[in-house]
Amino acid sequence: MKAQVFKSIDEVPQTQWDALLGERSITFSHRFWSIIEQSRLNDFDYRHVLFSDDAGQPVALTSFYSITTDIAIFAPAPLRKLLTGLRRVYPNLLKFRMLECGTPIILNSPPFVALPSVTAEQLATAVHTVLADTARREGQFLTVIRDFEAGSEVYTPLFAGFGYHWADLLPNTYLEIRWQTAAEYQTALKSYYRSKLRKHLKRNAELGVHHTLVTDFADLADTLCAQWMVVHEQADEFQREVLTPDFYRALSERLDGRAKVLLFHRGEALVGHALLLHDGQELRWLYFGRETAVNDSLYLYVAHAVIETAIALKVQRLEMGLTTYPIKQDLGAQVTPIRIALRARSRLINFFVGLGYAVLNRPPKVENRAVFKVPIQRTPAIRRTKNRQT
Repeated sequence: MKAQVFKSIDEVPQTQWDALLGERSITFSHRFWSIIEQSRLNDFDYRHVLFSDDAGQPVALTSFYSITTDIAIFAPAPLRKLLTGLRRVYPNLLKFRMLECGTPIILNSPPFVALPSVTAEQLATAVHTVLADTARREGQFLTVIRDFEAGSEVYTPLFAGFGYHWADLLPNTYLEIRWQTAAEYQTALKSYYRSKLRKHLKRNAELGVHHTLVTDFADLADTLCAQWMVVHEQADEFQREVLTPDFYRALSERLDGRAKVLLFHRGEALVGHALLLHDGQELRWLYFGRETAVNDSLYLYVAHAVIETAIALKVQRLEMGLTTYPIKQDLGAQVTPIRIALRARSRLINFFVGLGYAVLNRPPKVENRAVFKVPIQRTPAIRRTKNRQT
């Protein structure tokens, strides 16, 4: 396959790009990438690739970017504490400019799209070639391909053959939606989890907490971004992308109602929000923000409201994202592993990459819980990220 690399999504022929998407996520779309680029998140430097066959017809696509990243982003607490002290003197310690193949704010497995006629081996070879050439030309220290969930195992030996090391990322959480109403959902919970949920819902009701779902939130972009920043600055498990008001504004204005926000009020005061994306048969909970950093029952109320929304929208699955696992698990979310592939440009350094990353980063091992009276089975056929050639 031949690769054509573009430095901006605006340079990519939109018709050719979107024609390849098939049933894959809207977050691969030309429009969504345009929103990301124009939102000026962090210091991302994006590139987009169209792969063509011998006849010059596009058959696959992917995106990658360079970004300054903390290589010890998932370090255990003692090491994080040590690094915090050392970075007062050496602020860029263990922070490197690297290449990442994927989508910077979304989990998409696998992080590329291809027509059914393209084999996994052809696709992996083409992606590796582009990334290796770019890393060599730009002197990039490390290349990361993210994210790989269940169903993408075919790529494990292929990228390993190119010298990539496989490592665990923070796991993702999903809730399969099998109920017609929120009341049915609560009834399906075991008594312990149901009573715990209702206790917190009652507490919020007594405080006058209520919520509304909106699709037009452009005029609230500055407020919502400020609320997200409150949560972001308190995060102790994962911090990387920094959102902007332009990101919220563009999602509201350019996605035809697929981006939604749950607004949470206590009385008349806006105290928090949940940013959602209606992505085909799945609802994706992207971000949470709140007015003040307080340890109270609001987050559980928010999580339940997100589940209510998924049920009302009649989606088949709710993606609940990374971190805050205990609360999501109490509500029935199942934890699923995510893996990434890493490769250093230098052969000598690459020999130590797998071991070094494992030492510096130790994502939590989270066990799933039996929350429902009748276990909910995950249905692979509804996975939005299902790779058709595997």
